[in-house]
Amino acid sequence: MRKIGSLFSSILVFVLAQVAWFSLLGLWIYWYVSNYIIFENVGENVPPQIISGSTNVFALVSGIVLLVFISIGMSLIFIYLNRQMNITKLYDNFIASVTHELKSPLSSIQLYLETINSRNVPLEKQKEFVSIMMKDTDRLNDLINSILHLSGIEQKKMARKYPHDYQIYKASEIFTELLNNSIDKFHLASESVIIQGNPDCLCVIDSNWFEIVFYNLFDNAIKYSNNNTKIRISLSNTSKKIQIEFSDNGIGISHKDQKKIFNKFQRIENSHSPNVKGTGLGLYWVKEIVKYHGGKIQVFSGGKEKGTTFTITLPIYQTSKKRYIKTLLKISTKNKEKSDKNNGS
Repeated sequence: MRKIGSLFSSILVFVLAQVAWFSLLGLWIYWYVSNYIIFENVGENVPPQIISGSTNVFALVSGIVLLVFISIGMSLIFIYLNRQMNITKLYDNFIASVTHELKSPLSSIQLYLETINSRNVPLEKQKEFVSIMMKDTDRLNDLINSILHLSGIEQKKMARKYPHDYQIYKASEIFTELLNNSIDKFHLASESVIIQGNPDCLCVIDSNWFEIVFYNLFDNAIKYSNNNTKIRISLSNTSKKIQIEFSDNGIGISHKDQKKIFNKFQRIENSHSPNVKGTGLGLYWVKEIVKYHGGKIQVFSGGKEKGTTFTITLPIYQTSKKRYIKTLLKISTKNKEKSDKNNGS
């Protein structure tokens, strides 16, 4: 519906611009013809001030105003078309990336299955093959879930399309737990990650969705770090906000790219990491999930080889955004009641 509305608005602007243009032409033609008829009828007997009076001023001012509207209308059309072309380009890159990401684990699984089927593979080797295939299926599952998440976010129906479970947690405990889960998933050494801070407050989050946030931040830090990845996470709070600072020692992000890094399908091209693969959706989901929790995320980087810091701010339970937080809790209650009803039937 949003895309249809944007398209209709652009068409409407285009039509109005054309109407304005033809109105301008009509006005000027009318003015010219009127003066021509006057000259034809009375010739040089007409004093010059009659012809160059208020009618001429009105025609001139109206023409200028209409030209301004035409210029604005054409500018809006140009901006829309330029934006659509960029989205189309990013979407094509996304399709190419997803296709590659799908084919790679599928080819790997197929190869190992054919090997097991056609040869007498020792038991230990079979276990190794199965372990690799399980990792590949996890990659496929993550990719499929990513596409489903994108669909839910795009339709702005995350709360209805996907069952959320917003709960009240102690901030220090839940965030430390979720961060440690991501550390375990990426098999990071304990000295590679430093978690500090102890926010003494309550928060309302969906732990499953917020685990996706931390997973993508860790994934981004590892992808864009040169070998020895170092991550520092700082947890703190003010009277109304919880703040999470996620810093890495990676290749950094240029100032111009910092403005678009959260855009859909956006992948920052960098000569230092030419082989980094991805769909360009990770940080987009991070931004959307944080936003659905009533929070904000910002990025800062000092530049090339100076690392990157993501700062997430979230409302504290019963202190800020009270009405919004209550709505999130109501969503979870309704989902739970609906689930219990379905299970009971």
